[in-house]
Amino acid sequence: MKPVRVIIVDDHLMLRRGIAQILGENPAITVAGEAAGGPDLMRLLRGDGADVVLLDIALNDRDGFDVLKQLRAEFPKVAVLMLSTYPESQFGVRALKSGAAGYLNKGCSPDQLFDAIARIAAGHLFVTPELAERLAFGVRADTPASPLDSLSNREMQVLKLLASGQTVGDIARELSLSANTISTYRTRLFDKLGIKNPVELVSFAARHQLVAL
Repeated sequence: MKPVRVIIVDDHLMLRRGIAQILGENPAITVAGEAAGGPDLMRLLRGDGADVVLLDIALNDRDGFDVLKQLRAEFPKVAVLMLSTYPESQFGVRALKSGAAGYLNKGCSPDQLFDAIARIAAGHLFVTPELAERLAFGVRADTPASPLDSLSNREMQVLKLLASGQTVGDIARELSLSANTISTYRTRLFDKLGIKNPVELVSFAARHQLVAL
């Protein structure tokens, strides 16, 4: 059986190299390439391609969910494992709904990473026990939904950027959107999350482990 070809996408060089070193210990896996962001990834996929992509959420050039959307549209047969520092409780379900085949926190063990890659390369979803429990509770009518569940991927992206201290103008330039559009997203966030000002927004994001204080 041919080794599973994997591309690692992370904007931190040391993390990419560390993950590549771990994957190199498994003869069933071949690192087909490394990418710092979306453009590098798409270039690699259009070249020699891959079976699996390990994709971070927080990338310098684009949000990981934006990259995932483009990847799924152009390369629907490539399996994607979201691998991030963000808590699985907040992003695991969102990743699956967005088209990823699985989600893992970067604190996972090598064996767990190997298992996830093998499963999604075989065409299955990879769901940890914690994520399975969240999915199960999510379908129960008597289970209160998290306020984050009501946010779109773009709203979640703007929330993280606002909470990290970026201004409306900064975010508009980063996302190539107008300042008015970002202001509209901010207003929606305040309404959906029941917060009144930027201080409460940062506090909310910190409580939900979206930013570090």
